[in-house]
Amino acid sequence: MLETSDLTVRFGGHVAVNAVSCAFEPGTLTSIVGPNGAGKTTYFNLISGQIKASAGSVSLNGQDITALGAPQRTRAGLGRAFQLTNLFPQLTVLENVRLAVQAKAGAGLNLWRIWSDRRDLLVRAEEILEVVALADKCDARAASLPHGDQRKLEVAILMALEPQVFMFDEPTAGMSVDEVPVILNLIRQLKQDKTKTILLVEHKMDVVRELSDRIIVLHNGELVADGEPEAVIASPVVQQAYLGVNPEEMEVA
Repeated sequence: MLETSDLTVRFGGHVAVNAVSCAFEPGTLTSIVGPNGAGKTTYFNLISGQIKASAGSVSLNGQDITALGAPQRTRAGLGRAFQLTNLFPQLTVLENVRLAVQAKAGAGLNLWRIWSDRRDLLVRAEEILEVVALADKCDARAASLPHGDQRKLEVAILMALEPQVFMFDEPTAGMSVDEVPVILNLIRQLKQDKTKTILLVEHKMDVVRELSDRIIVLHNGELVADGEPEAVIASPVVQQAYLGVNPEEMEVA
């Protein structure tokens, strides 16, 4: 469904992502791990169109989307959640989701006129809020929500856009211990749809181990490991990044 081929970006003399080639299939959740500064979020930004590649390509369903900007890639089927929540803070919870439903339906972004014309869009937005357990907060302003609920709202917006590829960049960042399971349960629900592809950047290895069908490891912008979770987690490069093994004593997986 999604493929990067020799994807590269340079910032001055620094190569942040170096010729990363990887294909992601429907029905799989792939975690992207690596130490801080490894290029994980930059790789996400290249895929979703937040930054322009210096070289290489991104393809979705066999179509080259490298020249498309982020909004065009979203319309093509890439759904991205960020490390920091990306919401309309002064709109209500329901209005945030409703705008995404309207955009997906091609009904425009008018907040008022569309209510009387397309009741079905309101119903769809309400259904999504039920799924993410925010129905009881539909009239609250997004800015007033605690961090965990803002994360849930962002997932709701992604669901409303009905992407083919869900991209989660550290979805549990900044969450309390009590809030984390809610987001993980939402991702588990998304995994049940075998027509979707899920990419996950996450530092918590217990989360990675539980959710992943596959793990790829970036190190200094390069793809250094790719495979099933148990094998990759046991690899020297992951041991170095997460357990502090001396790199001089390791072999790159």
